[in-house]
Amino acid sequence: MVVGSGGREHALTWKLSNSDNVEQVFTAPGNGGTPNNVSISVDDIDGLVKFAQEKNCFTVVGPEDPLANGIVDTFHEKNLPIFGPSKNAAQLESSKIWAKEFMKRNSIPTADFEIFDDTQKAKEFVKSYDKPVVIKADGLAAGKGVIVCDSKDEANEAIDTILTKKTFGDAGSKIIIEERIDGIEASYIALCDGNVGIPMATSQDHKRIFDDDKGPNTGGMGAYSPTPIIDDKLASQIQEKIIDKTIASMNEEGIEFKGFLYAGIMIKDGTPYVLEYNVRMGDPECQPILMRLDSDLYEYLLASYKGKLKDLPKLSWKQEYAVCVVLASKGYPKSYPKNDKITGFENIPENSFVFHAGTKKENESVLSNGGRVLGVTALGVTLQNAINNAYSTCEKLDWKNKSHRNDIGKKGLSYL
Repeated sequence: MVVGSGGREHALTWKLSNSDNVEQVFTAPGNGGTPNNVSISVDDIDGLVKFAQEKNCFTVVGPEDPLANGIVDTFHEKNLPIFGPSKNAAQLESSKIWAKEFMKRNSIPTADFEIFDDTQKAKEFVKSYDKPVVIKADGLAAGKGVIVCDSKDEANEAIDTILTKKTFGDAGSKIIIEERIDGIEASYIALCDGNVGIPMATSQDHKRIFDDDKGPNTGGMGAYSPTPIIDDKLASQIQEKIIDKTIASMNEEGIEFKGFLYAGIMIKDGTPYVLEYNVRMGDPECQPILMRLDSDLYEYLLASYKGKLKDLPKLSWKQEYAVCVVLASKGYPKSYPKNDKITGFENIPENSFVFHAGTKKENESVLSNGGRVLGVTALGVTLQNAINNAYSTCEKLDWKNKSHRNDIGKKGLSYL
């Protein structure tokens, strides 16, 4: 059973259903593209427990909210196998303050920061601080709780947005003001079993809504894998100083980390800094990464749950590039229309796969049902080739309020 309803969950469902060791995959609650949907919400942990017991499921948790709410702990109490971190371990994502303080006390490289719950004190700090800043809500805000500021006025506005207007609700009862490190951003995700973390393929996400990284942050408008920004030397540095150090430091603090450990990395002058942790696969990074994965994902998730990753060979990857372009509804990440009929699914070429995110099925039609609607993912022998294939497939799909960025993967090209 895959828990969740986004593009990441469709990708997990698709990859797991290709395993020779898996008989059937259920998705709870799923979307318009996932098979065997079960109408249990991600918050209904008791309902998910009951279903897993009835169907004898190995459970894979996609999104962060149920992990932060302790779904893994509840499943363990019932002796049910589940892939993902405990509530304690999930604090790496569920509280940015907890994560920053964890990094500070364990000498994991990250930007300098201060913590505030008072608007006036926060603004006084900004006034006195002579470097550009990023303002972050402490809790979970669906990828939108980070505001990158270009001026002191923007920083003050961000403080008001989070602390005074409570735009992110309780997630913004405290904020972090941190030094803005300007460099190149990339995603580094490892599969962990409590002792070791084996790297997944590298990737780069595109967070802003408009081309050239303009406009507000979103949950992610596209991604590609692998990224040339992380070469072998940098990968081993990230693995040793960030991933391995995080797992070891968590163990020293009495917290076992199992699941996907995602480090959002900023690279400046060849040095990697952790912008943030996630405790699950990124979305949309998951889509191109899993398109390239040749190994049986289920075997590795099971080994992670059992603490036996060291017994398995290295993960095997296709030599091709993969690019995922997110097709969104106009208006996202603010308000957007729903219930537009989507056409063109019958025209998808063999080199592409369309992962559903904000969709639902009504009769035989697929309708838009969210901000990020589809993740069009394509392979190619070069990065440019994969980009061309993804955008060519995007043109075959249509609905009234379709929108997307036109520059997914361009950063990788300029780097190459």
